[in-house]
Amino acid sequence: MKTGRPSRTAYSAARYRAAHQVLDGGAIFADPLAVRIVGEEPETGEEPGRRGQRLFIAARSRFAEDALAAAVVRGARRVVILGAGLDTFAYRNPYPGLEVVEVDHPDTQAWKRRRLREAGIEVPPTVTYVPVDLEKDTFVAGPGAFVMWLGVVPYLTRGAFEETLGGVSEVVFDYAMPTASMSRERRTALEARAARAARVGEPWRSSFQPDELAALLRERGFGEIEDLGPAELAERYFGRPGVPKDTPGGHLLHARKA
Repeated sequence: MKTGRPSRTAYSAARYRAAHQVLDGGAIFADPLAVRIVGEEPETGEEPGRRGQRLFIAARSRFAEDALAAAVVRGARRVVILGAGLDTFAYRNPYPGLEVVEVDHPDTQAWKRRRLREAGIEVPPTVTYVPVDLEKDTFVAGPGAFVMWLGVVPYLTRGAFEETLGGVSEVVFDYAMPTASMSRERRTALEARAARAARVGEPWRSSFQPDELAALLRERGFGEIEDLGPAELAERYFGRPGVPKDTPGGHLLHARKA
């Protein structure tokens, strides 16, 4: 990220969430504040190559908030949103007494709070803001907290990822697979996206094979792991059963310590 500027990738993700409400009617993930917080007209035309990323981002938020709902039933009273960007959960939180802690880079967090004021979105007393640069600082979520960590892990070094993971007991995050395992066409498309992110100061720094990541999580005490790859995502959220199980692409993962 460039000093003094908010995250461009956080802005891009927010634009995709807003576009999902308009182009897809929020079919996968309904967010009544997504358009307001962006503060610009969302995309209203389908552009080649954007639909897949838009649906993945919608599924990512749906997966995370479904897992959070289950955690609240089990007694969770605190959710930590690492790399909150323009996420709106805290401002439509349906769970009385659930504390929401938004953690983000200081520049991005200041931008988000400005956007909330400009959009007229009320900040509930249950929300706390913590400015942290996860590449430089350590953040401990605390026992019993549910952690949403969306759109962040690929931009962290493995060291920063593992250090942050050490202070977590239940988490949802997304991760990228190494491009070497992909077809030439898919690899070229992802490398182009990575190059665009690098140009705005947010290079991709980590990727994992699913088995490798599962082993790392088990070593750290996570006994329950659900990992959805492209095939599982297509069947659960996109109405497309039959996608080959070994299809490479972005993954969503929910892990909980026993």
